[in-house]
This record gives sequence, structure tokens and C-alpha cells, in this order.
Amino acid sequence: MARPATPKSRAGMAKPAPKRPAVMTGAVVPVLGWPPDEDRVEAIFERLSRVMPDPKTELNFSSPFTLVVAVALSAQATDVSVNKATDRLFAVADTPAKMLALGEDGLTPFIASIGLYRGKARNVIALSRILLEQYGGEVPLNREALQSLPGVGRKTASVVLNELGIEAAIAVDTHVFRVSHRLGLANAATPDKVEAQLHQVVPEAWLPKAHHWLILHGRYTCTARKPKCSACVISDLCPSRAGLQALGEAA
Repeated sequence: MARPATPKSRAGMAKPAPKRPAVMTGAVVPVLGWPPDEDRVEAIFERLSRVMPDPKTELNFSSPFTLVVAVALSAQATDVSVNKATDRLFAVADTPAKMLALGEDGLTPFIASIGLYRGKARNVIALSRILLEQYGGEVPLNREALQSLPGVGRKTASVVLNELGIEAAIAVDTHVFRVSHRLGLANAATPDKVEAQLHQVVPEAWLPKAHHWLILHGRYTCTARKPKCSACVISDLCPSRAGLQALGEAA
């Protein structure tokens, strides 16, 4: 049987299929128009605030230093796995001086269960040394200084600044990226561009907690595979729901 003809562009070449952003995982995310309707965005965050009135990071920490270390260790790892490691680690090294005294060889056994642990151990020891030598053992709580520390990129700095109430930052991880696209809050192809779009459309009153709401909603409800649309408090406001359910990719 002859194959149906492939649609051609004006130049006579086959049109490429639309691509999903490289950092996405799980069910297909439609390409939605942007910016979204302001009233719908307001309703989304108002409802999320009702079910999660005081959202916080699920990483365990007791100080800015332990927060920076925990967030740095969480790259490409689950919060659960990081907490298991840091519960033991922070019992013996919860300051830059104590961490530096451990050294890479002493730190490694505590975090060996976490992905990329060798590089992370190297960064944690290096940032501990810098904090002692340049900042008197205190974590500098401004973006430029934070991002200059080994192993601390924009996303890590955003998490720290947001969690400590210093900056209404939105760290775009895979959960935030996925949920933002499904809800039509963003349609950009990179985390940095999604972050910029979110800052444009999320109402100022919701910005301080928007980061946590989007992460937690993505982690437990709007999951990568089989999002729980039937249990979602904002499903009627989601432009992706019908398509996901039609494809059999939503519960």
C-alpha cells in the first residue's frame, strides 16, 4: 500500500514535527498561546493557596549554610534521598568550618548514595572554604555572591533566596517547567525563559510562594506520567487536561 504523501513546505521539504522541550519528561505537553488570561492565572494561584497555605521546601535544613548544601546536593536527586544523607551529615558538619574539617574524603561516605556525589563533595568543600576565607563563615545572601560559589547556579541561588524570604524567586526545575507549560503559564523552551515568563504573568501577591506551589503540584498531582487530573483542584482551569485525557495520559 502506498504511503500517504508527507506535507511539504514552500521549499519542497517535509515539515519537521513540533518538538517538545528537551528538559520535559512524561506526557505530551501542548504548545499553548501566551500570555495567559489574567483572571485564570489569579484563580489558579488562589486555589493552590487554599490547599497549600504555607508551602515550604521538603529539604531538611537548619541554617542558610545547611540550606545551600542541601539544595546543591539535590541536583538530579530526590529530596528524600538528600534528606537521608544530610540527616547524618549535618549531625556532624553543619557549619563551613566543620564541613571543611571533614574534607572530601570524609564527606564522600555521607553522600555516596546521591547521584554525582564526587563532584558535589568537591563543590561543598570548596564553597565551605570560600565562606570561611571570604565571608567570615556566613552565607552571602545576595544572588551574585551566591552564584559565585562552587556548585551554586542560578536555580540553587533562587531556591535559597526564595526559601529564606529574601527574593521572590522562581527556580525552574522539571516540575515547574512541566506544570507551567501544561497550565499555559509559559511556553518557552528553556528554564531561564520560562522563569522570565512566570515573573511576567504571576500576580505579585502570589510570587513569594509560586515556586513552591508549582513544584509541589508537579511532584504530587501534575506528575510527569499519568497526572492526577481527576483529583486536581485546578483541573477546570487547565487547558491541557482534555488533550491529556484524550490521549489516555491522565488519571
